[in-house]
Amino acid sequence: MKDYMMIFFGPDFATLGYSPEQMQENMEKWFAWMGQMQAAGIYKGGEALTPHIRHVTGNDRTVTDRAGSEVKELIGGYVIVSAKDMDEVVEIAQGFPDYDIGGTVEIREVMVFDQ
Repeated sequence: MKDYMMIFFGPDFATLGYSPEQMQENMEKWFAWMGQMQAAGIYKGGEALTPHIRHVTGNDRTVTDRAGSEVKELIGGYVIVSAKDMDEVVEIAQGFPDYDIGGTVEIREVMVFDQ
């Protein structure tokens, strides 16, 4: 088994105009999906990310603050799962709750360095 990170891209939820009930409904889908991964023993960890972004770039280390609403695709969070291969993670990603609002899942294998 290897570890893979699923990185979640999508709109800033604040810009969707969801009612509190719609937000709760969406969160329940997320909790159910996370629960399925935990019950299967493949969930290694993960977190949601705030929409506030700070970039530090260049040789002079220029700092720029941005709001998630300024970004075409916001990284909303990530989850690390354990799976036999990338194809298995693609199957796991089928449960991603935000496909219907334009969300995307990027899957990357976690590199392990020998020390």
